[in-house]
Amino acid sequence: MENRIEQKMKLLKEKGEKAFITYMTAGLPNMAGSKELVKAQEQAGTDVVELGIPFSDPVADGPVIQNASYKSIQLGTNLKKVFEMMRELRAEGVQIPIVFMMYYNTALHFGLDYFVEECIASGVDGLIIPDLPLEEQGEIKEALKKEGAPILIELVSPVSAGRVPGILNGARGFVYCVSGMGVTGQSGNFHRELLHYLSEVKKVSEIPVMMGFGIEQAKDVAPMRDVIDGAIVGSHFIRLLEANDYKPKAAQEYCSTFKKELNEL
Repeated sequence: MENRIEQKMKLLKEKGEKAFITYMTAGLPNMAGSKELVKAQEQAGTDVVELGIPFSDPVADGPVIQNASYKSIQLGTNLKKVFEMMRELRAEGVQIPIVFMMYYNTALHFGLDYFVEECIASGVDGLIIPDLPLEEQGEIKEALKKEGAPILIELVSPVSAGRVPGILNGARGFVYCVSGMGVTGQSGNFHRELLHYLSEVKKVSEIPVMMGFGIEQAKDVAPMRDVIDGAIVGSHFIRLLEANDYKPKAAQEYCSTFKKELNEL
């Protein structure tokens, strides 16, 4: 059965559109405010929202997302509360595909089977787990075999080269291509062989190829428009939300502009 992410990707392909995906930290400015931001992005035409689950040691994230994660933890955000928020969003009719961006320890600590059950019950569509390499995915993949479970979104980077076919074997949803070396939020510091790397991923991928890390405006991905199927914006979006006191209107305006410009490239 196709889930919301796969349905969305299929629809975009039929329309000849590129996907616009955002990252926001769950629990900021608070749980109610997070809900309003998700709704604003859905109205703006954002295709998928990555919801960052705050973690004390977010190794793949740069200072902007680390700081947001820390602030959210200080406010008392935890996985249980994020599941409650997800239930409310789905009960209120929000249909946008939502992916949890999280670290493996959070799910392990919660209990993998219970975690997957909660994902199903609250309408989580996908998981991105940056600290879980292919060789370590057996246990969670087993847990995700349940009906209606979220799909695991695979990450590849410029150093994945020879591993890409293996990583993408049986992958679903979309592939998250990390555009540079290092952590999130390093604007414009794109890998010099980026185009070649993305083309290689595109050659072997049977699912849409998304590019993330360091993107601020749609024009940033113009040189790659022929090889990618969409763009992911994280740190810049967090900064924008902070600068605008997390006002849903600011999120909505940015997302609708980016989505429009992305499809005019």
